[in-house]
Amino acid sequence: MATMTMVKALNAGLRRALAADPKVLLAGEDIGNLGGVFRVTEGLKAEFGGDRVIDTPLAESGIVGTSLGMALGGYRPVVEIQFDGFVFPATNQILTQVARLYHRSHGRLNVPMVIRLPFGGGIGAIEHHSESPEAYFAHTPGLKVVSCSTPSDAYWMIQQAIASPDPVVFFEPKRRYHERGEVDLDATPMPLHQARVVKQGKDATVLCWGAMVRPCVEAAIVAAEEGKDLEVIDLRTISPLDDDTILTSVAKTGRAVVVHEAMGTAGIGAEIAARIQERCFYALQAPVLRVTGYDMPCPPNRAEADFLPDLDRVLDAVDRSLAY
Repeated sequence: MATMTMVKALNAGLRRALAADPKVLLAGEDIGNLGGVFRVTEGLKAEFGGDRVIDTPLAESGIVGTSLGMALGGYRPVVEIQFDGFVFPATNQILTQVARLYHRSHGRLNVPMVIRLPFGGGIGAIEHHSESPEAYFAHTPGLKVVSCSTPSDAYWMIQQAIASPDPVVFFEPKRRYHERGEVDLDATPMPLHQARVVKQGKDATVLCWGAMVRPCVEAAIVAAEEGKDLEVIDLRTISPLDDDTILTSVAKTGRAVVVHEAMGTAGIGAEIAARIQERCFYALQAPVLRVTGYDMPCPPNRAEADFLPDLDRVLDAVDRSLAY
């Protein structure tokens, strides 16, 4: 058992994957000598060499396209996009090439590549540095979309994503990068696409992922002081959703609140709410509620505190759900 930050856990997971398989490569802007803007890849170029930890030009479409070619050539590239908002120049490659080749080739071609994306607000950054674009990729058949919320999940999930035969978009909550947690380096990890019940409860289900897991757990602690017993589920995978865990929980509690940073309109929360309504209708005691970012770009600096879901907004939604 080791205690480490999420950054160190990701670094350790990447190191283990590089050591285990010579076909694993890392590619991205400033990931070699600098170790990445968040230092996730620090020290890996010195250990594995510049032909496996590759500093690229500032051209996201070129990075993803080249890595796609490497994946088709038998390698397992792991692409780092410096910030969430920088992924949009590469979306043509991701959505029309990476995601489609398996289907286009009738299953003859696999694309075993990972696209790492630091995402979300909470660091007071400027425009294009605080996006939550997970819905774009979850809407695209052929992509797996996952998000870690703890150092332990970061360590294991990055290795599982690299081992996957399918392309994985790997969202890392940047505001949690330097929070510490325990990592069991010898554990048997839970499956990559299985949600985690963070806290058992009976009164309402709170569904979340990434940076939102922490305020939801905090909300459950505060709610418990008021006699409200919340179940908190970290989805971990946004596509494919773990319907069994979600629906089993909601069937038990009769209430659901979905929390995410991205805007509410056409967000992942809407898809989850639809699935719950379709398959848990007779168990529901209240409408499925959503706590999300507003339908606007994430504002910079101090103004983002008014945009991002927080403890008070989660508790307000829980109170409204329990009032029905």
